[in-house]
Amino acid sequence: MSTEFDPAERDPAGQDPVSGDPTADDSAVGRDPVASDAVASVRGTRGEDRDTYSRAESRAIRSRSLRLLWSILRPSRRLILLTALVVVVSAALRAVGPMLIAVGIDEALPLAIDDGDWWATAGVVLAYLLAGGAGAALVGWYIVLIARLTQAVMIELRTRIFRHTQRLSLEFHEGYTSGRIISRQTSDLESIQELLDGSLNELVDAVLIGSFTVIALFIIDWRSGLVLVGMGLPLALLMRWFVRASQRGFRATRVVSARLIVQFVETMTGIRAVQAFRREARNDRVFARVSDDYRVANLRVIKLYGVLDPGLVLLANLTIALVLLWGALRVSDGALAIGVLLAAVLYVRNFFGPLDDVAMFLNSYQSAAAALEKVSGVLEEAPTVTDPLRPVPLDRARGELRFDGVDFGYAGPGGGLVLSGCELFVPAGQTVALVGTTGAGKSTLAKLIARFYDPLAGSVSLDGIDLRHLDPGDLRRAIVMVTQEAYLFSGTVADNIALGRPGASSEEIRAAARAVGADAFITALPDGYDTDVHKRGGRISAGQRQLISFARAFLADPVVLILDEATASLDLPGERLVQEALQRLLADRTAVIIAHRLSTVAIADRVLVMERGRIVEDDEPAALIAGGGRFAALHRAWLDSLA
Repeated sequence: MSTEFDPAERDPAGQDPVSGDPTADDSAVGRDPVASDAVASVRGTRGEDRDTYSRAESRAIRSRSLRLLWSILRPSRRLILLTALVVVVSAALRAVGPMLIAVGIDEALPLAIDDGDWWATAGVVLAYLLAGGAGAALVGWYIVLIARLTQAVMIELRTRIFRHTQRLSLEFHEGYTSGRIISRQTSDLESIQELLDGSLNELVDAVLIGSFTVIALFIIDWRSGLVLVGMGLPLALLMRWFVRASQRGFRATRVVSARLIVQFVETMTGIRAVQAFRREARNDRVFARVSDDYRVANLRVIKLYGVLDPGLVLLANLTIALVLLWGALRVSDGALAIGVLLAAVLYVRNFFGPLDDVAMFLNSYQSAAAALEKVSGVLEEAPTVTDPLRPVPLDRARGELRFDGVDFGYAGPGGGLVLSGCELFVPAGQTVALVGTTGAGKSTLAKLIARFYDPLAGSVSLDGIDLRHLDPGDLRRAIVMVTQEAYLFSGTVADNIALGRPGASSEEIRAAARAVGADAFITALPDGYDTDVHKRGGRISAGQRQLISFARAFLADPVVLILDEATASLDLPGERLVQEALQRLLADRTAVIIAHRLSTVAIADRVLVMERGRIVEDDEPAALIAGGGRFAALHRAWLDSLA
C-alpha cells in the first residue's frame, strides 16, 4: 500500500536509528542491505507524504479524508444537530443588535424626547440586553458542546490509528519509520484538534453572523445590502487565492514537520548508535537543514497572511466608506433615517470583522486537512497478511512444518525472488538449524514460518494446514519467534515474562525463569520480579534481556519455536548457561534455530545450509562436518576463531 520512505531516515552507519539493530536483513538475497527500505518508496504510489499531487490524486485523497471524517462523526449525529441549533439561534440573537439600535434611535428616542415616553426606549434597551445575554449564554453552551464533540472525535482517531497500525503487517512497519507513526499520533492529531476546538468555532460563528448580517442589512436597507454584495466579488477572489496558495503551503509544512519529528525522535531513541559511531556532528547538520526547511515552509505561509489581512482591511474600509457616503446622501435628502444608516454601518463592520476569524480558520483548516490526509493514508493501509475468512482450528498442534513449492520475494525494484520453489519438511519435534552467509534467506524462511509474510506462490503449512487458513489465535499459540532484539516493554520483569501467557501465576512465571537460568539474576535485582525494567529494558544488560525473552517463550509453551540469532547478545558464560536451558526449552517441540555461533547449532538434530535462497546442504551436524562441504568449512572457521 502507500508507504513513502526517505532513505535519509536510515542511519548511514548501517543501524536502525530506533532500535540500534543492524539494518542488514539476511532475508534480502543479492541486494544491498538496506534495499528492503527502498521497497517502501516504490510501493508509495499514492505518495501520502508528498506535497504535490495530480488533480485525480487530490480528489481521491480529499474523498478518502471526508469518508474518514464522516465515519467518525456519524455516531455523534444528535450532538452535531444540537450544536448546530444552538449556534444558529445564538448567531440570530446577536445579529438583531444593530437593528434594535436603529429602532431605538429612529422611533423610541423621538418619543422620549418629544412626548416624554421612555417606555419604548426602555423596551428596546431591555430587548437588546435580553438578546445579547441569551446569545452569550448560547455561545457558552455551544463551546461546551463542541468540546464534547471534539474529544469524541480525537479519542476515536487516536484509538483507530493505534489499533490499525498495531495490526498492520510487518512489511508496513519495516518500511514506515517510527517517527512518522509518532507524527501521525502527535502533531497531526494536534492540528486536527486545534481546528475542531477553536478555529471551527470561529468559522461557524463568522459564517452565521455574516449570513444573518446580510439578511438583516437587506431588511433595513437593501441598497446598502447591494453595496456589500457587490464587494463580495473581490472578496471571493481574494479568499479563493488564499485557499489555493495556503493549501499547497500547509501541505508542505506537514511534510517537513513530519521529517523534523522523525529526525529528532530517531536520533534520541537511537542515541547509543549515534554516540557509538560519533554521528553527533552529522546529525546536527541534518537537523539544522530540516529545521531550516521547516522555517522556510512556515515563512511561505505567513507571507500569504501578509497579503490576506491587509486585503480584508482594505475591502472592509472601502465598503464602509461607500455605504456611509451613499447613506449620508440619502439622509440629507430625507430618504434614509440616521439610525438605519448607523445600523447599516454596524452591519458592514460586523460582516468584515469575523473574516479575520475565517482567515485563522483557513490557517488551521489547511494544516488540519493536510494532517487528516496523512492520518487517512495510514488508516487506509491494508495488512498484506490477512486473517482467513473461515479459519481452520488447530486445537492440539504437533509441530510438523512443510514448505511446498514456496516462492517469495520482497516488493520493490530489483528485489527478485528470495526463495524459489522451496521444498522443506520438518517432522514434529525436530530441531533444525539454519546456517549460511548474511543474505542467504534464513530470516525470510523464519518469517514465513511465523507468518509475518505470506508466500507469493506455494504454501507453508503446520500439521498439514496452510498457515493462511489457520485460525490466527491457534497460530500465535503454536508458533513463537525469539529474535536478537529481545524487546522489553516498560513495566516489571514479571510483566514482561507474562507477555508469553497473560494471566500466568507468579509461580509459573518464576518456574519459566528458573527453566532458562534467569531466576538468579532476577532475584538479585532491587525488587526482584517486581523490578521496573524501564524503557526498552534499559535498566538491565542485553544478555539479561535475552534470558527474559527465553523465559517469555518458555512460558508461552509453543509447539514450534523459532530462535533468530537469539543467543547473539550473550557472553560465553551466559551462552553456556542458555545452552543448558535450550535443551529443556526445545524438548518435545519443533525448533528452527538461526545462528552464526555454531555452538548453538550443536544441539540441532539437523542442519540446513542456505546460499542465495536455496538449501544447498541438509543433514545431521556430524555428517555435514565429515562431508567436507560448506558447513564443514564454516565449522573449521568457527574452531579457528576460538583458538
